[in-house]
Amino acid sequence: MKINDVAKLTGITVRTLHYYDEIGLLRPSKITEAGYRIYDEKNLETLQQILLFREMNFPLSEIKEIISNPKFDRIDALEKHKKLLIKKRQRLDNLINLVNNTIKGENDMSFKEFDMTEIEATKKKYAKEVKERYGKTDAYKEYEVKTKNYDKDKWNDVNAEANEIFKAFANNKDKAPESEEVQELVKRWQNHITKNYYNCTKEILASLGIMYVKDERFKENIDKSGEGTAEFMSKAIEIYCSK
Repeated sequence: MKINDVAKLTGITVRTLHYYDEIGLLRPSKITEAGYRIYDEKNLETLQQILLFREMNFPLSEIKEIISNPKFDRIDALEKHKKLLIKKRQRLDNLINLVNNTIKGENDMSFKEFDMTEIEATKKKYAKEVKERYGKTDAYKEYEVKTKNYDKDKWNDVNAEANEIFKAFANNKDKAPESEEVQELVKRWQNHITKNYYNCTKEILASLGIMYVKDERFKENIDKSGEGTAEFMSKAIEIYCSK
C-alpha cells in the first residue's frame, strides 16, 4: 500500500507519516526505485498501535521506546486500550441519554455524565503500567541514575552550559554546517549530553537532531539563541552522524 493510500485509510497526513519514518517510529516495509514508500500489513498494525497510544497521550518518543521493546506484548496493550475505550463509550452513552431526556422535556439537571475523572484516572493507571513494563530503556535508566542527585545549582550549571552551546551554534550560522568549527560544536553537544544525562550515541544524537526541528518545544527553546538556530543545529548533527 502506497503512502497516499495509507493516509486516506487512516486519516493520518502524508507529512505525519514522513515524520514517523524520519524519527524511526514507523518505517515503510520498502521504498521502490521510484521513491514510493510501501506499507504492508505489519506496518498498519504498528500504526494502529501508535494511534492507540496517542489516544492515551503518550509522546512519540515514548511510543517508539515501548513498541520497539523486545518484551512488548501487543495483545496485552490492546486489552488495556479496549477497557479504556469501553469507559469512553459508557460516558458517551450516558451523555446521549441525558440529551434524549432533555429533548423529552424532562428537567434533569444532572452533571455527572460530563465527569472525566474516571477516564483520566484509567488513562494514568494504564500509562503508568506501560511505562513501568516497557519504557525503561538503557538510556532512560542511565538518565535516572545520573540525575537523581542533581540539586538546583547543578541543574542551573547544566542548563547554562547547554545555552552556551546553543549560542555558539547561533553565532556560527554564517559558516557551513559541515565546517570544522560547527562539527566541533556538534561533538561538544554530544559530550554535554553524555556527561550530564546518558551515553549519547550517534544513533540517539541523530534522532535528537530531527526532534529539534520537528518538535515545536525543542525548536522554540533552541531558537531563543537566534532564529534558525535549531534548523542549523539539526543539519549539522545530520552531517556529523552520517560520517
